[in-house]
Amino acid sequence: MKPEMGTVVGEKELEEEQEDHQFTGDRGGEFWPITDYWGGEVVSIAIVLLDFQLFAPSFPLISVQPKSSLSQNPKHKQPLNLTRVEALMAESKTDVSLKDQGNEFFKAGNYLKAAAIYTQAIKKDPSNPTLYSNRAAAFLNLVKLQKALSDAETTISLNPSWEKGYFRKGCVLEAMERYDDALDAFRIASQHNPQSTEVARKIKRLTQLSRDKKRSIEVDNMRSNVDLAKHLDGFKSELIQKHVSEESWKDTFSFVVETMETAVNSWHQTFSVDARVYFLLDKKKTDTDKYAPVVNIDKAFESPHTHGDCVTFLRQYAVESFSRAACLVAPKSIISYPQVWKGQGPRKWKHGQSDGFFVQFESPLLRKEWFIPNSSEKGQILCRDPVALDVSAHEVLPRIFRDT
Repeated sequence: MKPEMGTVVGEKELEEEQEDHQFTGDRGGEFWPITDYWGGEVVSIAIVLLDFQLFAPSFPLISVQPKSSLSQNPKHKQPLNLTRVEALMAESKTDVSLKDQGNEFFKAGNYLKAAAIYTQAIKKDPSNPTLYSNRAAAFLNLVKLQKALSDAETTISLNPSWEKGYFRKGCVLEAMERYDDALDAFRIASQHNPQSTEVARKIKRLTQLSRDKKRSIEVDNMRSNVDLAKHLDGFKSELIQKHVSEESWKDTFSFVVETMETAVNSWHQTFSVDARVYFLLDKKKTDTDKYAPVVNIDKAFESPHTHGDCVTFLRQYAVESFSRAACLVAPKSIISYPQVWKGQGPRKWKHGQSDGFFVQFESPLLRKEWFIPNSSEKGQILCRDPVALDVSAHEVLPRIFRDT
C-alpha cells in the first residue's frame, strides 16, 4: 500500500531497506532507489516521502535510477553513514573547515600549508584566539619565531585567562633561548591551569636551562676576561719589599702577570701551552739581536739528563743576556721528570689530579711558583685561579739566578 505523503518510514522498514543499500518508494508499481553520488559511493538516505517531482530538483546531488541499473554499477557497493554525510555537509561552513584543514596539515607535518590555511581562517574570524594559537604553533615549527611570538601575544590579548596563549609564548621564548622570559610565561600558564603536567615539566626544564645559561655566560666571561693580577697581591707585596725602586717592581710584576695571562689564553684556545722560559731582559744592556726574550724547553723534562742540560743552559743564558728575571711555563702533561706532584711527606701534592700547567718565577731576589689547574665546564675548558706552591718542595727547575 502506498504511504501517504508526509508519513515517515518505520524503523523496522528502514533497517530492512538499508540492508539492501537502498530506500524505495512505490511509484506506478515499480521500485525506484534514491541515490547520491559523493566520492563514487552510493548514499542511502531516510527521508520524509514527498513528491519526487518537487523534491529531486531542490537537491541536485539526488538522482533517481531504476533498481536494475544499480546492480550493473560496480562502484555502488557500500553506502556512507548518515553521520558522514552530515559531517561533509558541515564542512561547507568555511571558518570551521579551514581550521580543521589546518589541523590536518599540522598533524601531517606540513606546517607551511597549515599556517597558510590558519591565515585564511583568521581573515574570516579575526577574533578567534584558537586560530592564532594554532598558527603560532605552526610558525614555531617553521622557526619563524618573531611571527610565532606575535601570534602568541595576540592569543593572550584575545583571551587573557586561557593558559594556551601563555604556553605558546613560553615555547617560542624557549626557542629564542630567552629562558627567564619563557619561565615567566609558563608560570602564568600554571596559574591559569595548575593541574597541567605539561606546564609543570616546562617550568622544571626551563629552570635548569636558565641556570645553565647563566653559568655558561659566566664561564665565557671568565675565559675572555682573564685577570690574574687580582690573585697575586701577596706576590706584589713581596716584590715591593725586595725592590728599591717602584719602576723595578712594577716592571717585574707586569712581566709575570703578562706571562701568566698569555699562557691561560693559549690554554683556553688550544688546550695546551708550550714549555718555555720567558726572560725579562735589561733594556740597556741586553743585545736583543743575539738574545731573544723566550727560550723553548720542550725537551727538558724527558729525563734527568735532559733536565740537567737545560738548567745549565738557562743559567748561562740568564747571565749573558743580562736578564733581570725569568718565568717558566710548563704543562704538567709533558713532565716525565721531575714529577713534583708525586712527592711524600712535606712534598706531598695537595691539589688533586687536575691537569694544568706550572708557572715558576725566578730572580736574584725572589722565587715563586704556582700551579694553574683547569677543568671542563659547559663544554668548555676553563683555567682556574692560580694555586701558590712551596717552590722548595715542588720546583720544576732548580734556581737559575745566583742568590743575592
